[in-house]
Amino acid sequence: MNYRCLFSILILFLGFAACTSEPDPEQQEQKFKQFTDRFVEALWKQYPQWAAYNGYYKYAAELPPPTNKTRGFALNWHKAYLDSLEQFNPEALSNNLKSEYLMIENMLKAGIWQIEEFKSHEWDASQYNIANPIYNVLLAKSLPLDDKMRNISTLFKSSNTYYEAAKKNLTDPVPELLNLAVQQTTGAVTSLTAESITDSLNASSLSDEEKAEFKTYQEKTRLATKDFLGFINSLSRDATEPDAEFRSYRIGEKLFEKKFKYDIVSQYSAAEINTLAYDRKAELHGEMTKISREIWSKYFPEKEAPSDSLVMIKQLIEKISERHVTRKEFVNAIRKQIPELTAFVNEKDLLTLDPKKPLEVRETPLYMRGFAGASISAPGPYDANANTYYNVTPLDDYSEEAAESYLREYNYYILQILNIHEAIPGHYAQLVESNKSPSLIKSILGNGAMIEGWAVYVERMMLEEGYKESPEMWLMYGKWNLRVVCNTIIDYGIQTQNMSEEEVMDILLNQAFQERAEAEGKWRRATYSQVQLCSYFTGSTEIYNFREELKEKLGDRFDLKAFHEAFLSYGSAPVKYVREMMLADLDSIFPEHSVQ
Repeated sequence: MNYRCLFSILILFLGFAACTSEPDPEQQEQKFKQFTDRFVEALWKQYPQWAAYNGYYKYAAELPPPTNKTRGFALNWHKAYLDSLEQFNPEALSNNLKSEYLMIENMLKAGIWQIEEFKSHEWDASQYNIANPIYNVLLAKSLPLDDKMRNISTLFKSSNTYYEAAKKNLTDPVPELLNLAVQQTTGAVTSLTAESITDSLNASSLSDEEKAEFKTYQEKTRLATKDFLGFINSLSRDATEPDAEFRSYRIGEKLFEKKFKYDIVSQYSAAEINTLAYDRKAELHGEMTKISREIWSKYFPEKEAPSDSLVMIKQLIEKISERHVTRKEFVNAIRKQIPELTAFVNEKDLLTLDPKKPLEVRETPLYMRGFAGASISAPGPYDANANTYYNVTPLDDYSEEAAESYLREYNYYILQILNIHEAIPGHYAQLVESNKSPSLIKSILGNGAMIEGWAVYVERMMLEEGYKESPEMWLMYGKWNLRVVCNTIIDYGIQTQNMSEEEVMDILLNQAFQERAEAEGKWRRATYSQVQLCSYFTGSTEIYNFREELKEKLGDRFDLKAFHEAFLSYGSAPVKYVREMMLADLDSIFPEHSVQ
């Protein structure tokens, strides 16, 4: 037999078969869905505390020590699943599944980059805080109390190995992040013995032996956390020595662009979005100048407006900012505004709000303080019925001067815009809808720029629809939006262009018209993090521009509520993916008309 001839015929046959048979699209989609199911379960096993944060508690008692061995396993896991993912052709999938493919691919590549290049485990002390997994379990609504306490007891048991590994990791710490870690770990020491834990233990049905063991491990955890606090305090003191050489918080242009690519997932590069931010700053200054000239005499009837427009705007803002709540009423004032926002959204029919998903305004827990004055803690997709918390940090620890500065920053007008952003129809509403999305991938791999971008987008949208309509509100919106714009400018400038604190303070105080306390807080935040401050402007710019594009394309056929609900229905996917999917689904989103 001529084996060479037979081999040639076989190759010809296989080539012919490959050209003439195409994979069945439905079969491909079914296989991809099966892959994502396996991927999610494996993801939670690999990252049990991320799972608990999302409301999946099967592995909630596991706290892998942050060792080189653990990171090696994680690296191999990411690479193996990336190989498995690449068996699928994303172009052969529906738009919805294609976006899931791209989100998984981005997450896996980002994880590899984080471990191999970014290496924040070596320099960011603030990522080590055992109070976070403890309270993820304690606040879980779907877990029975006894299960909660047993899980927490097991987590307590892991504390020594966890913190010992953390100490070994911090070979090149950033002083500013050490300071943040000191503040948060100090809060953690207190939180680990809080009444909420004690009361839950006493109310449980654990045996006396289990309760005694719980208390033993709890005390060991408190001591381990206190020991870690002493360790980072010592490093922090060393960093203040005149000849100390510690890592800079500035990560540089190369790392920043890469992190921007993985974290933001935008049609723009970091450099491009920085240029757009400067353009938007100039546009806002023009709009605010016009408003200020119109209402100047209302506030300064005997005084001529300054010729320098920025000076004029700043003086007017300072005057209007005198209208604010008292220090004592700050948290309650926020609580009282939520029903007003709900009523307006319902009256204007801007979005369907789910009355069964409660929003609870609470004082920010001690272990979470130090990063942001207001934030949302939303339940994950597995625990979607749990409470959503609007965390507001009270001003108890502020001096009189600092409190007054803070309250002027969050004056009568801006406090309402803040609540639009954080609560309704901002983060709270978006994250409730995200948990309803049939795509688990889009919920658990939620894109920060889309989430923050939505919250910024609705600020402008609510004012466009007439919420608290007044020149003062629009002027203060301009000030507030300048914060978002300048977030991008200072984030990029600090991390890639060595922008100094003096330059940053000039931008924030004299061009964004912020109060000193707010500006100083933003400087600290910009040294604690990288890229995240760009997410607000990037996401909101993409959402707003897409809405305007559709309005122009559809004319009278465009419906604002339909746009909002369709946009949110795709889960927390990157805006550029949502745009692609909505353009493919326009006929079903706007069923009364066909699109030309």
